[in-house]
Amino acid sequence: MKAVVQRVKSASVNIVEQNYYQEIGKGLVIFLGIKNGDNELGVNFVADKCTNLRIFSRRDAFAEDVEDKMNISVKDIGGEVLIISQFTLYGETSKGNRPNFTEAAKPVQAIPLYEKFVARMETNLGNSKVREGIFGAMMDIQLVNYGPVTVIVDSNR
Repeated sequence: MKAVVQRVKSASVNIVEQNYYQEIGKGLVIFLGIKNGDNELGVNFVADKCTNLRIFSRRDAFAEDVEDKMNISVKDIGGEVLIISQFTLYGETSKGNRPNFTEAAKPVQAIPLYEKFVARMETNLGNSKVREGIFGAMMDIQLVNYGPVTVIVDSNR
């Protein structure tokens, strides 16, 4: 399982055809890829790591931090999370110009793990702090990257 985590000032996901819209303020956008063989241990590892990544500063929690170091988490600042499923994180590009997605889990395996990831994030942060896209849908995603700060969390490391 792989997550590309971006620290954001705000973000939204819009699916016009389904009249679906979600947005967050300061927090994280998590692009989540699930590969063949992933399991619930990986879900918990990646969700807990994303929850506890110390990539915000005390300034983000409206506290004094003379050095302005990144030393607190999204949970510490009361931030929000937007989770987007993204199988393309497992696109293999070493041969040719068209990515090969054979490593990406099929929906029958990926959807339950994606749902467990969302549930774990809700447990970690509270239901009101977690938003998501729709698994497998074509989505318009807007975000204001804050930093920029982008981190990759991989359950295989």
